[in-house]
Amino acid sequence: MAEQQGRTVQGVNPRSGEKVGEPVPETTAAQLAEMLAAAAAAAAPFGGSPPAVRIGLLNALAGRLDEQVTALSDLAAQESGLPLPRLTGEVARTSGQLRLFASVVADGGYLEVITDSADPAAVPPRPALRRWLEPLGPVLIFGASNFPFAFSVLGGDTASALASGCPVVVKAHPSHPGLSAELDRLARQAVLDAGLPPGVFGMVFGDQPGVDALRDPRVKAAGFTGSTAGGRFLFDIAASRPAPIPFYGELGSINPAIITPAAVAARGAEIAAGFAGSMTLGTGQFCTKPGLLFLPAGHGLDGALRDAVGAVGPAPLLSERIRGQLSAGLAQLSARGDVEELQGGTAVPAAGSWAAPELFRTTAAAVAGDPASVTQEHFGPASVVVEYAGAADLLAALATVEGSLTATVHAEPGDGFDLPAVLARLREIAGRVIWNGWPTGVAVTWSMNHGGPWPSTTSAGHTSVGATAIRRWLRPVCYQDLPDELVPEGLRDANPWRLPRRADGAPE
Repeated sequence: MAEQQGRTVQGVNPRSGEKVGEPVPETTAAQLAEMLAAAAAAAAPFGGSPPAVRIGLLNALAGRLDEQVTALSDLAAQESGLPLPRLTGEVARTSGQLRLFASVVADGGYLEVITDSADPAAVPPRPALRRWLEPLGPVLIFGASNFPFAFSVLGGDTASALASGCPVVVKAHPSHPGLSAELDRLARQAVLDAGLPPGVFGMVFGDQPGVDALRDPRVKAAGFTGSTAGGRFLFDIAASRPAPIPFYGELGSINPAIITPAAVAARGAEIAAGFAGSMTLGTGQFCTKPGLLFLPAGHGLDGALRDAVGAVGPAPLLSERIRGQLSAGLAQLSARGDVEELQGGTAVPAAGSWAAPELFRTTAAAVAGDPASVTQEHFGPASVVVEYAGAADLLAALATVEGSLTATVHAEPGDGFDLPAVLARLREIAGRVIWNGWPTGVAVTWSMNHGGPWPSTTSAGHTSVGATAIRRWLRPVCYQDLPDELVPEGLRDANPWRLPRRADGAPE
């Protein structure tokens, strides 16, 4: 362990390749043990805290983010290479997520309180029952690289876990250690100012300490946003523990977009421009980027697509590792005999981790014949146009496409295309189906679903965005015939938390 104590995590500016700030020391084994012990100690008092306590903490965190938006965005821009307007907007989204979950706690419906009164005459006799959802305990969150705020230290996973009453330990992403350290200080101070145990929030730096934390029995669940390979590695660890724990991973997603012949005829140029904007947004590093664009053969949009994609200049990727993975993946794709380059990338700066948009073309038959190779996700500004000969050809290709966060359809009123069959397939493979729009951009609302079948997530029954994301960190507990004074405060007859309830089958 002495070797580990000397390791550090260093931020790098993707625009220039230069180091940013001072290196951040990795978390030592002793520090990790102390942090997890504090989280375990905080679980009972925080989990049983009245709603007002958690509402106050979430609103305080949101307010501190908004107060420090300029300094935090400046630091994030240096470590991520992302433009300042995007980052200031992301801070607002993050504080909005925290406030959303404060309103979820205030609403109280997320606890699903259900009671049944005793009925000795029932067959079989019915005891007095009270059921609700309780927090799992300490949660480990792995920060993401592509959203330094919204899916990282104080992002949606952390906000929903804190709202549920779970202490949170965040494993900082190595792409922005300086920003993570600042957010750690902000969060820990907010916890102390709220009068809560310090173990309510902690931060881990370093990949191995993050893995060690995932293996620790005091961690009761984990959330992750990142690559399929990294997520699968961690998922397997969580599942192979002596006592397996839930692992909610958002992994790879190809997000197919289907364009009908009628839509091409009605607004082909508009569709080409919208697609180019969506696939290059954030340098193609959105988990909802449309990676496959299905167009009817003879669509006539080659020129419009080349112009729209070619008009987007190079931009830095989040890290040199991501650039290397993108380059290797696109080299394998372009080497295939059934794939051709539709729009090649322009020259990029030698320093830093830059990339230029690229667009490729293949056929629905090629996708159906070798989907694992042709439909592989390429994290960056690159997508594949897939040309289909008709509805049957399209459906054969879609039958081989794996699970995605989103699926998009562009069609026209009265469209004669076989839309019911297409939509039926898309419902099977996507968590969000979009009509005449584009998938990039995820609304922070009560009804949003940001999840989908494998490999887009490890658990298609849950979302990482929206109010119902809180459900991941809770489990049902039913109390039978306990005296009123011995059940948790929120379940007592007087209903001191003013929770919505269903009593004997009817809403109260």
